[in-house]
Amino acid sequence: MTVSEEDVRAGQAVYTRRSLRLYDFVVLGLTNRLVWRCPTQGLVAHYNRHVTANHLDAGVGTGYFLARCRFPSDAPRIALLDINRSSLDFAAARIARRGPEKYLRNVLEPLLIDAANFDSVGVNYLLHCLPGTIGSKTVMLDHLKALMNPGAVLFGSTLLQGGVSRSWAARRLMAFYNGKGIFSNRDDDLEGLKQALARRFRDVSVEVAGCAALFSGRV
Repeated sequence: MTVSEEDVRAGQAVYTRRSLRLYDFVVLGLTNRLVWRCPTQGLVAHYNRHVTANHLDAGVGTGYFLARCRFPSDAPRIALLDINRSSLDFAAARIARRGPEKYLRNVLEPLLIDAANFDSVGVNYLLHCLPGTIGSKTVMLDHLKALMNPGAVLFGSTLLQGGVSRSWAARRLMAFYNGKGIFSNRDDDLEGLKQALARRFRDVSVEVAGCAALFSGRV
């Protein structure tokens, strides 16, 4: 399956400056808990377990997790990578005191960055927004892996349709988002995610919370 940059942008187009102001309340405050059954505090805890003082976040959203997680240093190096300039700028402004690096990039293409590699990479709620099957779009893991130091950890979360428990509300909302092109996870399943991670990383962990999978793996 060939995926164009326009296909990738379709999943990110909803994240405008206006919608980003509502994202934390609507998605992180309500939808995570009531629909996806994956409370946001669990995602923050996931960050706290894995984030390092030399961190890259890909698919940055509003920067909520970077603003709330506990870095193991008072002066961490933080880099932001996203195809959506509105998200990139919004997240960068939120953690401006950290002096984040910013990279406007498409994770489905090889990533060229003239900077040192990273010890942790976060991909929170990114995979289910990318076009393609779980087998094809996890090529993003290869592109991000190229930016990681030996022993570095990649971690994140994604919403699945197969192999997890979905409520009626979750099924309806996912169908709506897929119809609008906001999500592209009709064929995303737990086993496919596990296999994609195991092919690329060691010490892989996948935990299910509602219809979300929280995962990690080391280079």
